[in-house]
Amino acid sequence: MPLKLKPKYLLLLAAFFSGIIILIFVIFPNPILVRLQQEEPEVVAIVLDGFGLEKDRYLVKSDVVRRDQTLSQILEGLMLAPETVNAVIEGMKAHIDPRRIRSGQSFHTYLSADSTKTPQHFIYEISIIDFIKVSLGDSVTVEKRQKEVTTLPQTASGVIYESLWNTFTENNLSIELAIRLSEILAWEVDFHRIQQGDRFKVVYQESFVDDVSVDIPRVEAVYFMHHGREIFGFFFESDTVRGFFDKEGENLRKIFLKAPLEFGRITSRFSHSRLHPVLRHRRPHHGTDYAAPYGTPILAVGDGVVTRAAFNSGNGNYVRIRHNSVYETQYLHMSRFASGIRPGTRVIQGQVIGFVGSTGLATGPHVCFRFFKNGSPVNHLNMEFPSADPLPVEYHEQFFVIRDRLLSELRQVGTMGYNRAEFLKPPRWLPAHGAAFQEAFPGYPVLAY
Repeated sequence: MPLKLKPKYLLLLAAFFSGIIILIFVIFPNPILVRLQQEEPEVVAIVLDGFGLEKDRYLVKSDVVRRDQTLSQILEGLMLAPETVNAVIEGMKAHIDPRRIRSGQSFHTYLSADSTKTPQHFIYEISIIDFIKVSLGDSVTVEKRQKEVTTLPQTASGVIYESLWNTFTENNLSIELAIRLSEILAWEVDFHRIQQGDRFKVVYQESFVDDVSVDIPRVEAVYFMHHGREIFGFFFESDTVRGFFDKEGENLRKIFLKAPLEFGRITSRFSHSRLHPVLRHRRPHHGTDYAAPYGTPILAVGDGVVTRAAFNSGNGNYVRIRHNSVYETQYLHMSRFASGIRPGTRVIQGQVIGFVGSTGLATGPHVCFRFFKNGSPVNHLNMEFPSADPLPVEYHEQFFVIRDRLLSELRQVGTMGYNRAEFLKPPRWLPAHGAAFQEAFPGYPVLAY
């Protein structure tokens, strides 16, 4: 006779066996379930190259445009169909003139990684930043893009032994920074009269593409010791005010530039008696000669109106500018005038008015720069000119906060070039400025004569 259990005993029995089963799964888990729990889906990171295309997916071939090579020849070399070549060229016309691609420019072809090696993408580099991307799928798409640009805060310093340009090159600094520094200090420093031992510090921002410097978007602060004189400049921008100001809020910009060329060297100075290199007899030389290569731009040193733009046998091609009722300047021996420069033309400070040449009585390419005060020639190198408008008082509090922060950053910048062998003794001005020098350049060895 079968055993009969009461319902409450059946429930207890079912609960007991369920507990046993659960315990078994806890102590001896199902290996399949364990494997499913442990094997999380693997996330594969997609890495893109500088042109935004997936790395390791394509076979990439890089080359440069050869002399006299055309875009059609390059594309035909990829074995593209004639209609595809035409579509690519038409698409690129929106961004560049395909007939004028430059020799030396890089281009890259992205081929499929399979055995067919079919072209998938074509990249033409316009510059180190800009490029054209051509996608060669069922239809051709052409777009202009830019590489990723990274901007970083930077500092630089140096001691000048020969020229600003050489110092930047030797210290592996951006030449663009040298140009910016010369522009900022153009009213304060005559870079044609750089003295051995002049030194600088700069706080700035620098932009990079693939670890290559491409731009100096902003200079924050500069320090320059020139002939024993300390010069500070701090960038300030608020509302309509924008420029570089010294520690007291005076504008670094003066009514006249120190020189009519950005770079060059003085070959002859203002004199009341000089042996003329062509005529071979002594006569006054009421100007300053700046030697530079043919075609170097000549700049107006201040705002004004052109009163003469002519040629004569002595001056060659020359320009004369009236700046106000007191001052005039003159620029001699130009190879040619800049476009639009004629009597009556209004020019602004720093505007290109002509180009270095050797017309007239000249033995080589240079510009003879003459400065007149009340109609009489004067030596501009000995003159001090007033600043442009100072920083308005209502901005002083805001400016001084920025100035103090940047001063602290300048003090923390070390100086490169301490151990240059040919720097045998300190500049002549050092004893008179020793305290200021040591504060600006802590640790620099002060040598005795």
